[in-house]
Amino acid sequence: MISARQFPVLVEVGLRPGIADPQGATIERALPALGFDGVRTVRAGKAFRLTVDATDRDDAQARATDIADRLLANPVIETYEVTVFEAESPNAASSS
Repeated sequence: MISARQFPVLVEVGLRPGIADPQGATIERALPALGFDGVRTVRAGKAFRLTVDATDRDDAQARATDIADRLLANPVIETYEVTVFEAESPNAASSS
């Protein structure tokens, strides 16, 4: 029997191209006043860090994608990207 491992996951959610981004626009306008010239096309978004119990990396990807589809992103106006990192060792917490 394959035991579940814990996979750190990052889900990055942002607005679809063409959707107005007032927060990004405000940041873009403020940057020159703070001395940051030459920055263009600022888009704001949100990031979610999860730890997913899964049997393998593909299972973790599928589970995190389902979570993003059903809860974290509004598919009408947002897109998302799921990044699954290497599983934590099952004995990492108990080794001292």
